[in-house]
Amino acid sequence: MTCASCAARVEKKLNRMDGVTAMVNFATERAKVSYGDGIHVADLIATVEKTGYTAEEPAPPEPEPETAAAAPREDPELASLRERLTVSAALAIPVVLLSMIPTLQFDNWQWLSLTLAAPVVVWGGLPFHRATFTNARHGAATMDTLVSVGTLAAFGWSVWALFWGHAGMPGMRHGFDLTVSRADASSTIYLEVAAGVVTFILLGRYLEARAKRRSGAALRALMELGARDVSVLRDGREIRLPVADLRVGDQFVVRPGEKVPTDGTVVEGASAVDASMLTGESVPVDVTVGDAVTGATVNAGGRLVVAATRVGADTQLARMAKLVEDAQNGKAEAQRLADRISAVFVPAVLLIAVATFGVWLGMTDELTAAFTAAVAVLIIACPCALGLATPTALMVGTGRGAQLGILIKGPEVLESTRRVDTVVLDKTGTITTGRMTLQEVYVAADTDEKQVLRLAGALEHASEHPIAQAVAAGAEMGVPPLERSREWGSTGPLLAVAGFENVAGLGVRGTVDGHEVLVGRTRLLDEAGVALPDELAALKTRAEAEGRTAVAVAWDGVARGVVTVADAVKETSAEAVRELRTLGLTPVLLTGDNRTVAETVARRVGIDEAFVFAEVLPQDKVEVIRRLQAEGRAVAMVGDGVNDAAALAVADLGLAMGTGTDAAIEAGDLTLVRGDLRVAADAIRLSRKTLATIKGNLVWAFGYNVAALPLAAAGLLNPMIAGAAMAFSSVFVVTNSLRLRAFR
Repeated sequence: MTCASCAARVEKKLNRMDGVTAMVNFATERAKVSYGDGIHVADLIATVEKTGYTAEEPAPPEPEPETAAAAPREDPELASLRERLTVSAALAIPVVLLSMIPTLQFDNWQWLSLTLAAPVVVWGGLPFHRATFTNARHGAATMDTLVSVGTLAAFGWSVWALFWGHAGMPGMRHGFDLTVSRADASSTIYLEVAAGVVTFILLGRYLEARAKRRSGAALRALMELGARDVSVLRDGREIRLPVADLRVGDQFVVRPGEKVPTDGTVVEGASAVDASMLTGESVPVDVTVGDAVTGATVNAGGRLVVAATRVGADTQLARMAKLVEDAQNGKAEAQRLADRISAVFVPAVLLIAVATFGVWLGMTDELTAAFTAAVAVLIIACPCALGLATPTALMVGTGRGAQLGILIKGPEVLESTRRVDTVVLDKTGTITTGRMTLQEVYVAADTDEKQVLRLAGALEHASEHPIAQAVAAGAEMGVPPLERSREWGSTGPLLAVAGFENVAGLGVRGTVDGHEVLVGRTRLLDEAGVALPDELAALKTRAEAEGRTAVAVAWDGVARGVVTVADAVKETSAEAVRELRTLGLTPVLLTGDNRTVAETVARRVGIDEAFVFAEVLPQDKVEVIRRLQAEGRAVAMVGDGVNDAAALAVADLGLAMGTGTDAAIEAGDLTLVRGDLRVAADAIRLSRKTLATIKGNLVWAFGYNVAALPLAAAGLLNPMIAGAAMAFSSVFVVTNSLRLRAFR
């Protein structure tokens, strides 16, 4: 395909088949086809071939060989275009200079111009002539038809004037005018127009092809992130195999500096994993036994043994690539309008060119002027920029998003981001970490915080309860709460426990370092005859009023402290809410948790209490979204759990946290690969910027054609200037789209 009208023709022919729905994208050179029973891929390919084009089923994406990383393979189409452009430019430049500057003209200069211009028009313009001939056989006209007819007409006129007119006489001189020529028809030649237009349009095509390749680079880079081979453990030995041979359940070794070959769970070892190339997150993530790791991330620390959980097309990398590719193959509503216009534009231009020729000839009786104006109309009118306006911006925007960990599902999503004015945020896993963490340690007089943590952490480590595990992890790691400026530090390795007992619903007891320790509810201490001092009881009550869970700690018959745990607010959530507000969005908190906890979290991140919906059952989340929509709001929803999937689907715009469940990711319109709420604001900004770029491109492309056609028909444009303007309109559109690569 050489232009948008080619894509429109192929799409039209495919859609005429029974049970077939097709979408053909000129920029990505792909057709996405849905078809029913009785239709085969061979039938679809046959239809495309009958339309005058070729097609094949896309091969499954494979990483480039290692040698390709050092010396990237050049696109053969790009190499061919560059060769054709280089030769054409070398021959055309002398022709243009000789024709435009009378002082350079010598006796019989016109014959040298013909000698130089002929290869440019015939060989340089061969892709246009070949496409025109193929399309004509199928009763169709495309942008190539305009270029081919225009340049061959200019060249044919020149040959006639040289051999049968007066232009071939020795001593003939030729001026250059920005508008149409009114000289004697038999002494006027257009060799500079024929050679110049072919060269300009080849230059436009070359720059366009290069830019299109760059705009699709993000998707190719994504596919090439994966590892190529893997050390699989078989019968206690390591065997090096291609990644394609890996199966779910296989255990493989990842050494420091190596890529994780596929998604899996760590079964041995601990390390830090760098996921920056996949999520945009620059800080490596610590992983240990039981943690999930994603294919294409890099092991930055120790040796890991991983059990494969997903392989091939099921991996997160493959699914990301599929989402990006689907988005790039889609069409925004504005692009569908552009396609419809392109389909009728070329035949309309041919009629306008004929009409221009007739009107000029009838009004002025000047054949040269009539011909010049008609050729200018043919050449200026190519709707190439129109066809590139949406797909190039979409390719660059979605590609840049993929690099930053933002997956846009399709072009219609961009329209939604422009409309939304309210963003509903799920609490657990979105604003908060989704897991209990140690928040505060309150101690009685003459008691050391570290001692409370050391004994409580050791005892709680023996329990499986999430609250107990949070206390144990806080003791072992020494993680300070967000609102405290001082750290209590790690207690070191946890002590051994003797006589451990789990008292159902109340807490735990046991012997640690020679002390009889109790950790749990106040009732556990009451039953053991241990009273909680008034100051600790007051602190416990206050912590519970703020939505934290408080646990009392006692040993040797005396209550020594109270530790509190909560689902901690992510460090970046408050900043994310501020960023969402600057985008003109009203943040809303939605949670199944109790109102006290919800309002505490809302205050911490800056959400107004009036926009807090607490104690909402999973099935009622959809009703909250619908209620907001009924108030006239356009609602975006950010969530990560299975219970968010329905709400994500109902919202005008669904943003799924990629750290969440498959159901949520499937239901969302945008997927945020990283579990950082700030990415939601980035995603909306990128989507809006991509949409603005598409609209800017379309305004330029429509405006250019609407303004240029009357100028050409009125004789105010020399055909060569028209050719240059047409070529650079396409280059402008693609270059404008490439600015999205700089999005931060």
